[in-house]
Amino acid sequence: MQLQLISFVLIILHCMEYTGCQQHSSSRHRQHKQISGVSSGCQQGGCLTCSDYNGCLSCKPRFFIHLERIGMKQIGVCMTSCPPGFYGMRSPDRNTCTKCRPECDSCFNKNFCTRCRAGFYLHLGKCQESCPEGLVRSDVQRECVPKCPADCDSCVNSETCTLCQPGLYLLMGRCHHVCPEDYELNDKLMECTPQVHCEVGEWSEWSPCSRSGRICGFKRGQETRTRQVLQYPSPFGKPCPEISEIKDCLVKRRKCPGGRRKDRGRGERRNRNNRRDKENQEGRRERKRDRERERDTGEREDSENRNKTEHRHRRGQDRDPVSPEDGPAQ
Repeated sequence: MQLQLISFVLIILHCMEYTGCQQHSSSRHRQHKQISGVSSGCQQGGCLTCSDYNGCLSCKPRFFIHLERIGMKQIGVCMTSCPPGFYGMRSPDRNTCTKCRPECDSCFNKNFCTRCRAGFYLHLGKCQESCPEGLVRSDVQRECVPKCPADCDSCVNSETCTLCQPGLYLLMGRCHHVCPEDYELNDKLMECTPQVHCEVGEWSEWSPCSRSGRICGFKRGQETRTRQVLQYPSPFGKPCPEISEIKDCLVKRRKCPGGRRKDRGRGERRNRNNRRDKENQEGRRERKRDRERERDTGEREDSENRNKTEHRHRRGQDRDPVSPEDGPAQ
């Protein structure tokens, strides 16, 4: 960076010896300003001194200067904290962002990593490819972690499981064959979940005494009351109690409004039914008499036919009186 500054000063001095130097310098400044995007007035928040070509050259107190690479050049930027992969180093002259070790994704200083790159595992601030004895690699955390308990499939340490082996249920970091009291098995989550018991509200007032939906025209009826379910139970929770009750009641019999009209209507229907029954009975008797008349007529006709047949037979016998002993007349 210092060499670039020196070369920049030499160009300016060289241009001052020739005519039109100012035009050449201004065009070069415009070009550098377009490339870097940094103004000549050090308008960036943390910059103390700057240039159009190199960006920030120094920062205000408590800021870190960080070199950002843009293509083939580097631009100075002042930041309150260093980006990932860099750590801050403070000195009386300036505060700078220094790159972490190659195997570190982020670090606290040169010798202490806080997160490792893929393929390395953190242990005591160091990123290494294998873990010490008694520890296992965690690809998710990129750390060396203690071995999981025997009934765990995954864990965060030697005492806290995050996933149990098949057939076991997780509860507060431990795996159980049977869930403790007030918990129940959840086969979908493979966890022990709290039991939920049914909760109901208060009883409503008793309804008016009624019978078959009516509240008049009777002496004995029933009253009902209900209550709402506030919380339905889980599969193994306490079930809900009765949410409705019925009790018998007695009231003073009173006629329903429009009762006479109803009674008159019922009487008329009864009379119509009686007339219909009488007509049906008379029709049945008439049909019976018709059948009897037809039967009597048939019997008389049969008797007459028999008499006629007998009469013809007798008349035939009377016409043949000559005996075979009589000879022919002379």
